[in-house]
Amino acid sequence: MIKFSPSGVLSRHHQLIIELQGGLDLLVILSLLWGMTFVFNPPITKSLLYFSLLLAVLVPITFRLMGLYQVQRDADYPKIWLGWGVIAALVLLVSIPSRTTSYFLSPVLGIWLVISPLCLSLMHFITRSSLQQVQASGSRTAIIAGTGEVSQQVADRLYNNPQMGIKFRGYFADKDNGLRTEHCYPLIGYLDELPDFVRRFRIDVVYLTLPLSEEEAISRLILALQDTTACVYFVPNLMMLNLMQARVHTLDGLPMIAVWEIPFSQIQAGLKRSIDFAIAALITIAISPLMFLIAIAVKLSSPGPVLFKQQRYGLNGDNIVVYKFRSMKVMENGAKVTQATQDDPRVTQVGAFLRRTSLDELPQFINVLQGRMSLVGPRPHAVAHNEHYRKLIQGYMLRHKVKPGITGWAQVNGYRGETETLDKMEKRVEYDIHYLNHWSLWLDIKIILRTALVFFNHQNAY
Repeated sequence: MIKFSPSGVLSRHHQLIIELQGGLDLLVILSLLWGMTFVFNPPITKSLLYFSLLLAVLVPITFRLMGLYQVQRDADYPKIWLGWGVIAALVLLVSIPSRTTSYFLSPVLGIWLVISPLCLSLMHFITRSSLQQVQASGSRTAIIAGTGEVSQQVADRLYNNPQMGIKFRGYFADKDNGLRTEHCYPLIGYLDELPDFVRRFRIDVVYLTLPLSEEEAISRLILALQDTTACVYFVPNLMMLNLMQARVHTLDGLPMIAVWEIPFSQIQAGLKRSIDFAIAALITIAISPLMFLIAIAVKLSSPGPVLFKQQRYGLNGDNIVVYKFRSMKVMENGAKVTQATQDDPRVTQVGAFLRRTSLDELPQFINVLQGRMSLVGPRPHAVAHNEHYRKLIQGYMLRHKVKPGITGWAQVNGYRGETETLDKMEKRVEYDIHYLNHWSLWLDIKIILRTALVFFNHQNAY
């Protein structure tokens, strides 16, 4: 059984608002500082720039350490004021000896120090109110497998807690166990119909509430649901001991076990996204002259566009467009996509060099800036390959619980390029699942460093 570390049951809109809160806080603080400086002391000096850079470092770190950006129903105003007090003390401690605030008139600092936390409190009130409205709309959908007492308890908690952002669609009954279903409304269908329903209607969360005696039915469902991107939770009907490595959650006090889940928390996801954006922006700026030269070489090498745009599966199995420099004379993006092989006649001379050095994948930094991809994650496959291998490899679709990456754990362990046999693809998926189960920021850094070492290795790149 595959288990991921818990991340809670949050809507994607919820995650986005929380992730943006830190940037909004810094924007408010710097806007107030520059605005009042312009009013009271118009000359803009280097001291103001140094002071702003100091705030850009201190504000997000301090507020995160205070727990201000944790998932919570209401804005935590004491943390805002306490965090601001710490920031003010650190700023004065650092800036006064270095004389970076010497040019300020006293009213500027005084007014700024008082107004900033007031404006931050107002901003948090507005964003938290918006968050509650988004959550109340039910931005994630859930179904329940089972119709017993535990099933009704789960449904009651979903109905009574709209702020969780989960819209309950209905129950699926086990027609073989003879349980009464008159109190389970709406009743959508039976268990054997559940996996197809999840795929067709893109259900986000499935709660398994079947009794432990239904081990065979539970196993069948778990196997079938591995071909979806839904988060799956097993809700026990008794206190379980010796759970080994099972991950335990609670839904308004009701215990449940995560069979598989998103591998990182909301805060970790926000940090990973911030790092992705910062690094991708710097790299894109640095390599823009190189990309311009490659674009010219591709255009001169053969007729066709410079970029190859291909539909692939992204986060939660959603279709995304991935960019690469065109390395072939053909543009395969349909129901059948043939992988490149050694000495493939479709590959141009320029394309062969780009593939050997992985330079053809440089445009994917644009995908990272767009938020479609991450620097590190399972490599995205063509849609045709996904549809082929999901039928052959158990748990194949689980690799789409995170954003695809430019590089990944499988690639730095030798599984990049062509996977001409099923065994090789199974090993690649095995490494991808290992990445999901053992994710950490340090693992991402380790993969990036190892990628740099093998960047110009020609093995398996045709």
